[in-house]
Amino acid sequence: MSFAISMRKKGQVTLPREIREAAHLEEGDPIEVELTDEGILLKPRKVIDSTQAWFWTPAWQRGEVAASADIESGRTTTHETTEDFLAALGE
Repeated sequence: MSFAISMRKKGQVTLPREIREAAHLEEGDPIEVELTDEGILLKPRKVIDSTQAWFWTPAWQRGEVAASADIESGRTTTHETTEDFLAALGE
């Protein structure tokens, strides 16, 4: 994907919508800028909220993958009431 864009005052450029969407960039996201032999390289730097960091640990992500597989294959149980759920835990 290649686009021609123009630089505005103060060095500002607007990334095309297709690029922003493909890179999952949102307003305010930090972007690292690096000068390379080939030109200018822009690299998105997503920042994870510290209160949500646990979710992105490798161990938790392995659990998420396993849970998704269980749901997709039907290896889940639904309980109508809290009492039914607690009774199932005791089994």
